[in-house]
Amino acid sequence: MRNFIIDTDTASDDAVALVMALRQPDIAVKAITVAAGNVPLPMALQNALYTVELCGADAPVHAGCAKPLLRELETAQVVHGHDGMGDIGLALQGRRPADGHAADVLRDVIAANAGDITLVTLGPLTNVALALLREPALARQVSRCYIMGGIGAGHGNVTPTAEFNIWMDPEAAKIVFESGMNMTMVGWDISWKYATFDAEQADEIRRIGTPLAEFAVDIQATLAEFSKTENALPGFDLPDPIAMAAAIDPAIAEYGEFRVDVTTGEGLERGMTVVDVLGVTKRKPQMRVAASADRQAFVDMLKRSVS
Repeated sequence: MRNFIIDTDTASDDAVALVMALRQPDIAVKAITVAAGNVPLPMALQNALYTVELCGADAPVHAGCAKPLLRELETAQVVHGHDGMGDIGLALQGRRPADGHAADVLRDVIAANAGDITLVTLGPLTNVALALLREPALARQVSRCYIMGGIGAGHGNVTPTAEFNIWMDPEAAKIVFESGMNMTMVGWDISWKYATFDAEQADEIRRIGTPLAEFAVDIQATLAEFSKTENALPGFDLPDPIAMAAAIDPAIAEYGEFRVDVTTGEGLERGMTVVDVLGVTKRKPQMRVAASADRQAFVDMLKRSVS
């Protein structure tokens, strides 16, 4: 068994990524830690708890940070729906998270599984940054961290130059990126190129006919419309699931090793991931960056997860 921790701001694409990990037979999800991002923290918690219950899993879900380290919360509810799950009427109330703040849980679970833990981050890096500020040595105890965030090449989805997760809390991202952790960045460019589903492709998933297959597609209702009208995509894309797929099977993507810095200014300078492709800064690369992915392998994994 491989040990995973998943840090998430659970909305519609995060939920599918959770399903993929929770349904993987050789992965033990030791903890799910939740931060505000796509939706406010209470909603993100309920979305994670609902998804775990739907999978029949027993992974503990822990509440974390309700806002970025230094900034006010600005959600992506316009993208994922008010409830973050497409506003399709799911019963997303009344479930209770496990005890313990996410930053403390990250510290404790990583330390207990030092050298044998994969951390997958699907949202703003607030919880992870806070844990590292409290215990910098954690960076050396994580065997591999997969970050859904940033842009390896191309344009952003919240500004022309930034992806939402990094833009939401760039100070936290900078702490994590400079921590010395063994990191892989799966940027939004990988999602829109290799993990976008038009109506026909989405129906192919839904026709699998299981509750999980229907759930995985139906909760993208708001995202599908937003993606077409605002992101010029033919349907919804699944950035968190393709990042999770890379964590489950790294061979799904191809990578390069680069120095990646995060900018923490305002306006167009907020939340950029600056990838030093040519090595012009002469600084040592600290990030493995996904450059391409095998779409068919990803889709096959997704189908197995919901079958």
